[in-house]
Amino acid sequence: MRRYSKDILSIQVRKNIRKYRLIRGYTLQELADLTDLTHGYVRDLECLSIDKTPTLETIGKFADALEIDIRQLFDDVDIDSSNKK
Repeated sequence: MRRYSKDILSIQVRKNIRKYRLIRGYTLQELADLTDLTHGYVRDLECLSIDKTPTLETIGKFADALEIDIRQLFDDVDIDSSNKK
């Protein structure tokens, strides 16, 4: 069974939140409003140099706001880099 690094999963989810936000054409504030989160939280989440890990509930809020399946936020996870031996 594969184990995934929390850090790698967090970064990939955060990259995908930004990707889908831009695809939808939402500003940070618009996404914040749709998720009932603050502008600062969404901004910090997308800034990969800031250590933020969203909860599963928060990831669900983003998926709902972006009108995507929650699994899409985990797309492109590098399995080899995530695999702990």
